[in-house]
Amino acid sequence: MDWKTLEALLSGVNKYSTVFGRIWLSVVFVFRVMVFVVAAERVFSEDQKDFDCNTRQPGCANACYDHFFPVSHTRLWALQLIFITCPSFMVVMHVAYREERERKYRIAHGENARLYDNTGQKHGGLWWTYLLSLFFKTAIEVAFLYLLHLIYNNFDLPRRVMCDLWPCPNQVDCYIGRPTEKRVFTYFMVGASAVCIVLNVCEIFYLMAIRVHHLISAQAEAVCQPNLTLYTLHDQKYVDTCSSNISFQNQGINMELVPPFAAITASTLLGRPQEHHPKGV
Repeated sequence: MDWKTLEALLSGVNKYSTVFGRIWLSVVFVFRVMVFVVAAERVFSEDQKDFDCNTRQPGCANACYDHFFPVSHTRLWALQLIFITCPSFMVVMHVAYREERERKYRIAHGENARLYDNTGQKHGGLWWTYLLSLFFKTAIEVAFLYLLHLIYNNFDLPRRVMCDLWPCPNQVDCYIGRPTEKRVFTYFMVGASAVCIVLNVCEIFYLMAIRVHHLISAQAEAVCQPNLTLYTLHDQKYVDTCSSNISFQNQGINMELVPPFAAITASTLLGRPQEHHPKGV
């Protein structure tokens, strides 16, 4: 498999990612792809050759190996790496769709016309696409970890397995080649996958927190429009109700405006305080 091609494709995703997304991409390529290509693939390359049983019955070793190793570790990890990187292409395709819309909009309305402030900015549909890609990646990681746990019994590789499958004449003992080394690499790949899951979850919460912050800020800006104007009786000074701390003088009176959600009466401004309890406070 050409991992350089995959790296080149995902490098375009990096510029649209958050800080957690960039860390995730680094972990995937440094601690998973490189370790897989350089070391793990060679360690598991001769599994069947190193699988030895204490019988010479033809077909017995092959049947036992297929029973205990239904899917090779390397092929399972390769599928996992491919599947977890595919959701990231959703973001790239969405950005490409935006850029195409932007190009057509400029052709129709002039070169200076703009449909998006920034085609790579995560708002609107792109925000949802990015969030869905994170959920897909997390679900794929969990599914492959569960599959590996289910097939290899808690990610363990014993030194000896007992097999009584046909065509073995009786129960025979089979020995796995380099079980300790394979166990170390298995735990390392499982640990790297767990780190990626944590990073995906952190990025999901980060995106949601930023979204909530933007919604609250937008709502505060909408409320803080100068929707209520109060004037004093003598000098007609303008008072903006959205100001958090506005002082004014009227006939020697110096007082601060109450918070924006409280109503101000003319009697209060003239120095005749009137107790008021705003709704919802």
